Amino acid sequence: MDTEMLEKINKFTRRPLTEDEIYTFSVILCDNDIDRDGERFSDKALERLAELFVGKTGIFDHNPSTSNQTARIFNTEIITDESRLTKNGEPYKCVKAHAYMIRTDKNRSLISEIDGGIKKEVSVSCSAAKKTCSVCGCELCAHTVGKTYGGRTAHRILDDITDAYEWSFVAVPAQVNAGVTKKFSGGSTESQPVSGDIDEAQEELRRDIRKLAYFNGGHSAADITSAAARTMNTSQLINLKKFLEKKCFGRGVEVQLEPENETAGANSEFSLG
Repeated sequence: MDTEMLEKINKFTRRPLTEDEIYTFSVILCDNDIDRDGERFSDKALERLAELFVGKTGIFDHNPSTSNQTARIFNTEIITDESRLTKNGEPYKCVKAHAYMIRTDKNRSLISEIDGGIKKEVSVSCSAAKKTCSVCGCELCAHTVGKTYGGRTAHRILDDITDAYEWSFVAVPAQVNAGVTKKFSGGSTESQPVSGDIDEAQEELRRDIRKLAYFNGGHSAADITSAAARTMNTSQLINLKKFLEKKCFGRGVEVQLEPENETAGANSEFSLG
């Protein structure tokens, strides 16, 4: 560990820590590739997230209790891999975070699990105020995610990041139907339907609700809530989504942890599930 790294860590401590007291590791928090929900972060969003996540604590399963805090991010950087293209045909970019924890008897097994590749997946909690269509640039439109228009696959671009809350070790890898949840702030991004597109808007709300319910209570909660949502109108769906977002916010992403001594060349091995 070099002196500069130790100085960055000690900005967050009450007393200067020595190298022997600290365990460090790195993690990919998020990237610019299209995810399983047909959404991606803009380059501007990644830059803002890199700024906001410095100093944020790492916990387990998004449980915001003091006893659940385990690590803290002390530095972030934007990594660009020109040799790897995203589904959108752009060079791959990601936010790489460097975190530290104190070596104690309590977290000795966690450190071993990180080194052994058992603890690999994390999810991040953040808030975005803007979600636009990749085809037309509108926040609300009739373009369907995943469909091709003029040779371009429609997806949603997340931007105007307003906050980054925390990052969590999670128990299971990201799943296709429940791996990603997002919290949007601002009236124009609450998935409110427009004339001629009510059915599609309602289905998008129901998909979001199912994901949020899963992260609140697992498969049973997702099934029960999803069944109830099928009988709701648009206003009721929006209110239910807002309620669930208060209980569970964030964007869960399966990532690959790297030992701190690995080089940036390992970027090509990053896995987003």
